[in-house]
Amino acid sequence: MQVSETLMNTTHLDWSTLPDLEAELRLLEKAESERVLRQGARAGAGVFRDEARRRVKKRTGKLAKNIVSDTAKVTSSTKATAGVKVREEGKASNPRNAFYWKFIEYGTSTIPAAPFIRPAFEAKQEEAAQAVFMKCNEAIDKVLTR
Repeated sequence: MQVSETLMNTTHLDWSTLPDLEAELRLLEKAESERVLRQGARAGAGVFRDEARRRVKKRTGKLAKNIVSDTAKVTSSTKATAGVKVREEGKASNPRNAFYWKFIEYGTSTIPAAPFIRPAFEAKQEEAAQAVFMKCNEAIDKVLTR
């Protein structure tokens, strides 16, 4: 399985390097295989989300609460994408708006950077890959036992 990162901290999982899992996915109907891939991608994104929440400096907790897993998308029979994002909705006073995360992650001219998303990705790649693999195997077993 190949894990790659884009600028938006989205993880792309390519299953073509795992022949056994790829073969099992082909056995499933299209809808079921997409469901399995989505569940696996979400599991991996959850690992990154939890690590980012753990690493962020907490003053009020608003930023940590707004670090969420993004929707998993299936792009082919062996690829799924899920991501971690920080919600930015509405006005600054909205509890679901942590627009200032960029200033903390990348810094400003007066505030030094205190990255939390990038280090979370770098630290948890192996654990996320294991979570994806385990969740996919679990979901495949569940589908095949029906």
